[in-house]
Amino acid sequence: MHRRRRTALVLSAAIVAAAPLLTACGGDAHPGAAAVVGGQRITVAQLESRVNEVRDAQRAATQDDAQYEQAVAKTGSLTRDTLHSMVLDRVLDRAAKNAGVSVTRKDTQQMRTALEQQAGGAKALETAWLQQYGVAPQRLEDSLRTEIEAQKLASALGADMNTTEGKAAFWKAMSAASKQLDVDLNPRYGAWDVQKSSRVDAKTPWLREVTSAGTQQTA
Repeated sequence: MHRRRRTALVLSAAIVAAAPLLTACGGDAHPGAAAVVGGQRITVAQLESRVNEVRDAQRAATQDDAQYEQAVAKTGSLTRDTLHSMVLDRVLDRAAKNAGVSVTRKDTQQMRTALEQQAGGAKALETAWLQQYGVAPQRLEDSLRTEIEAQKLASALGADMNTTEGKAAFWKAMSAASKQLDVDLNPRYGAWDVQKSSRVDAKTPWLREVTSAGTQQTA
């Protein structure tokens, strides 16, 4: 569904020459924290809760143990991917605020309605988001909000995300926000920066393919 139409938010960290967004902590300075962003802890318990939401949704969406095991195997890096998404959502929020960008509930509802129509209903959209992006149904609107926020940030920056220059401008704003927030990532979950993202295979759901209809709804 979503892969047939590509828009400006198909980003590839590998081609962006930018400073690292996230770095590992230099020790166990924050016991019990998976990450610290802007002085606010993302606890290990919070991270595990989010991961369990996805696993529970995968279990409910599969017919037997074999299918569930296949779903788990396809998302083997779910814990690290989830943490990276949680941190980057906060970095995106800061970058958006720096650029004077905001997202309304109406924005999110419009995108959801458009995507549900394309997917064939609410349940179909939830299933697609779970299978393709590892987003639990109860987090769908949060995920859509970050999609819109990223689009609006790119627009506010005048960044054409189909060009190398546009991607560089977007990530420059994200890097500045990351530095402001003084992000610390617990070493047990690895380390990620823009140039070494492949080492931890981090996936950022808000930097994925979004339908052109969704973009038009939020323009």
